[in-house]
Amino acid sequence: MKDSSDMSLGMSIDGKHVQAEPGSSVLDTCRAAGIHIPTLCHDPRLEPYGGCRLCIVQIEGMRGFPAACTTRVAEGMVVTTESDTLRGLRRTVVELLISDHQLDCLTCDSAGACALQDIAYDLGVASSPFQGDRHEPHPGDDNPLIERDYSKCIACGRCVRICSEVQGCDVYGYAYRGFEMLPDTAFGATLADSGCEFCGQCVSSCPVGALTDRMRRFAGREWELARTETVCGYCGVGCTIEFAHKDGVITGATAPLERGVNRGNLCAKGRYGYGFVASPERLTTPLIKRDGQFVAASWDEAFVAVARGIKNVTTKHGPDAFGGIASAKCTNEENFLFQKMIRAGVGTNNVDHCARL
Repeated sequence: MKDSSDMSLGMSIDGKHVQAEPGSSVLDTCRAAGIHIPTLCHDPRLEPYGGCRLCIVQIEGMRGFPAACTTRVAEGMVVTTESDTLRGLRRTVVELLISDHQLDCLTCDSAGACALQDIAYDLGVASSPFQGDRHEPHPGDDNPLIERDYSKCIACGRCVRICSEVQGCDVYGYAYRGFEMLPDTAFGATLADSGCEFCGQCVSSCPVGALTDRMRRFAGREWELARTETVCGYCGVGCTIEFAHKDGVITGATAPLERGVNRGNLCAKGRYGYGFVASPERLTTPLIKRDGQFVAASWDEAFVAVARGIKNVTTKHGPDAFGGIASAKCTNEENFLFQKMIRAGVGTNNVDHCARL
């Protein structure tokens, strides 16, 4: 007999009957049903936060306007996601946000991929009636990868949470209080001095232009970029990765959310290690040393040279004079065959792996 906890829950959203998974949030259920609810602080990789208050809904029998991301579904729940009242409240939230937001969308690299920009457009918010102090841009950080601009920060906390919950680094924290409160490193240190791994996870989660990749600065607007999804070649994990490129030149790397083994996450190599693709020093053909100089050769010539070299060494000095180093870029199956070739073919146990060096 099927356990009752495994059964879906029946509920109504905007007059539409839907089935919800027990324990899921109203936001997840709405998205699964194709119903759009705006949000800025939500990232499916993170625990629900309910900070931006844009995903507020109306639930029959419940007081106020609960956040859809932190409210769990229940049998018979009646939810309204769109009404004049909700639209008015969301407009006010956006007006408050842009009252302290640097609106330089003409030169912002997040233009076209900015959640705040999209929500403001959907709600028809062109300016803010609220005036007051504004945060200043970050004084600067001399690292080559991550640009921080606090004049565009909306204090959604996604950078703080992804650094803690996913990476376990806790580089960012909440500094100061009240209006001055913003995510920052301990004692305002540079990222290089803060223990940052430069994985770029904070950049991937930032919904606005407060955190951006310096390597793609002025390399192309969002709508000019083509995207190619592939598998990262840096190790055997096989992360799903998506390269943005313009005119045949890679401008950045991201990972699609909730897909692949990495579910939207990338390490520092995967996110920023694509410079070798266009490097003039990149090897594009095998090289064989002839008369003391490396010259280009075919793969057949290279394989013959390798086989001859292995045979000469093992014949003259014995199998243990030879060693093999496997590659982290290969799959487990490929590395298994490599070590088997060294042990069974050459006759030595001198096998190591580059990930340990």
